[in-house]
Amino acid sequence: MGATTMFGSAVVTMDGLTNPALAATTSRTKPATSVIVLISLRGAADGLSLVVPHAEAAYYAGRPGIAVPATSLLAADATFGLHPGLAPLLPLWTAGKLAAVHATGLPVANRSHFSAMEEIEDADPGSSARVGWLNRMIGAVGSSSNLKGLAVGSGMPSSFLGPEPVMSFRTLETANVAGDDASHERIRALRAVWTGSKSPVADAFRTALDSVVDLTPATEQPNHAAAYPTSDLGKALSAVARTLRADLGVSAVTVDSGNWDMHVGLGKPDAGWMLRNATDLASSIAAFFDDLGPVADKVTLVTLSEFGRRVQQNGTSGLDHGWGNVMFLAGAGVKGGKYYGTWPGLQNTLDADVQVTTDYRSVLAEVVAARTTASTATVFPGFSPETVGVMTSL
Repeated sequence: MGATTMFGSAVVTMDGLTNPALAATTSRTKPATSVIVLISLRGAADGLSLVVPHAEAAYYAGRPGIAVPATSLLAADATFGLHPGLAPLLPLWTAGKLAAVHATGLPVANRSHFSAMEEIEDADPGSSARVGWLNRMIGAVGSSSNLKGLAVGSGMPSSFLGPEPVMSFRTLETANVAGDDASHERIRALRAVWTGSKSPVADAFRTALDSVVDLTPATEQPNHAAAYPTSDLGKALSAVARTLRADLGVSAVTVDSGNWDMHVGLGKPDAGWMLRNATDLASSIAAFFDDLGPVADKVTLVTLSEFGRRVQQNGTSGLDHGWGNVMFLAGAGVKGGKYYGTWPGLQNTLDADVQVTTDYRSVLAEVVAARTTASTATVFPGFSPETVGVMTSL
């Protein structure tokens, strides 16, 4: 599958229809003034491993086989320190471009992967409308670009569902299909068929045909994929960097990272699943900001996971579903080199969670308010965000 453009409930796949490069209208792809890149840590990452509360005796008592020793932590202060696998991010931390907010999450615990992620990505509790917070945001920004929203990966996340057109592709190469004279003829024929049609899906097809985006400038950007990990995340962020350097008007991007569902065999700090994931995440983000060049000055990256893990390790050297978690923020506008949030402390009991003291929407709302012209009341309906203090304004 290649490029897909989504309009409300209608999804039109471009492969086999037309070449995006041939149907382009460059006048409608204006550079964005700021870009929010959301990395979803799918499977519920363990925030207590990524940002370790080393001052908590309960952390070490509850995790005799998997706890990260205080002596191995990076960028440690009196309370927290980073997992050693996050070493590639230290230059961003030292430069004041990377921060962490601990004890974040949903206001009420939800330990179902699918349900929790949908709730987080809708960010509109109680609403029956299937509209995600990023779709509301790009609609409120008011850009005239055809490519305001971009999902790089295997599908369209709930955060982008809604009336605003967004695009999804696995790779730039599959999104930008090779074209020939036959492609021109197909697009002309399709326009003729759907112009004036009264079919219920006619509006969606007309909008799709008018909104196909020229990705040629992105494919023509220097490809620095060799500087990234060979993981799906590394490949995706490499494609995102090329797209953003092409200034096609993108203001919001989503990328998935996973699997973080470590019920079994999380591993020790110097080997295993958590170390591999943390190293891949950090190496991919570090390469991404290096690859962006001057464009990095307008890009803010946020990581988010559906929930965290319990304090105690289970009987299979893993961790079961919990509640509170950590969010990372990097790039433009971030007041970095610091840990944020109100720390609730830990308990070493079987069902102990990290308690949520900062609603995740407060963190996202601060990013939206600082980096876009969108109203946070529109993006997060009915929610009154608290001040986190992690962002500076444009």
